[in-house]
Amino acid sequence: MSLAAPPSRPTPRQPVSRHRYRVRRLAALTLLVAVGAGAAKVVSTLGDDGGPIDTGTDVVDASDSSVAPVETSGGDGIVAPDESAATTPPTEPPPDDTGPPTAENPAVVLIAGDSDAGTFAPYLDRLLGDTDLVDTTLDYKVSSGLARPDYFDWNARLHDQVPAVDPDIVVITFGGNDAQGLLDATGDVVAFQPVPDSDNADWRAEYGKRVGEVMDFVVEGGRTVIWVGIPNDDDPDVTFRMQVQDETAKAEAAKRPSIVFIDTWSRFSGRTGGWAE
Repeated sequence: MSLAAPPSRPTPRQPVSRHRYRVRRLAALTLLVAVGAGAAKVVSTLGDDGGPIDTGTDVVDASDSSVAPVETSGGDGIVAPDESAATTPPTEPPPDDTGPPTAENPAVVLIAGDSDAGTFAPYLDRLLGDTDLVDTTLDYKVSSGLARPDYFDWNARLHDQVPAVDPDIVVITFGGNDAQGLLDATGDVVAFQPVPDSDNADWRAEYGKRVGEVMDFVVEGGRTVIWVGIPNDDDPDVTFRMQVQDETAKAEAAKRPSIVFIDTWSRFSGRTGGWAE
């Protein structure tokens, strides 16, 4: 995990769908999560109960005596409902393919984020590729995140990439590069990096806003969004800041039931809850 600030600007030194109904079941098959100091792999099973699709169309049985007669608009008489019209299937086009993914009509997965995404993506791509049901697109940027839009603007990038890729599932993560001061697009400091003995309310509020905006955008259209949290670090100071970051992202995911949050902090901690190689 790269923790160095992007070389282009110094880090502040102050204290610091197509078929989305059933494609959700693809996420239930398996998820490979590989995040850590170097590389680690974990398979996490996700579940989502499916059900019959309600087309919203009522079919009227003309032979049913409970069906009220229809009064014509131009005469005095009453006529019974047209039996042929009542039993004719709806003429509206069927919804987009809601069947399970196939080799001919695969699910589309977008994996996005910083170098952590670039670390586990090849394993996840290989795992999903073995199913012959998935097309995977990887989009990652080393030393990037949501803290420094002056260096790399992920919000803008996703607004370009998501419509272009049109994914059914988005796997996304931002790692230790965000455990620093938060800048705006012009490079001005918005919130200094988290420090001990403080609730770091300003930092949490700003970072939570950025995370929430990304979550709300990528989940539009009923996409399955899998947000991969971050693990701790072997440097206690960095671990403290990353814990504030991870807690903030996890809190935002909790506000949005459609976001699947993968808690790698617990997964990769040692027996005492601290750093583990």
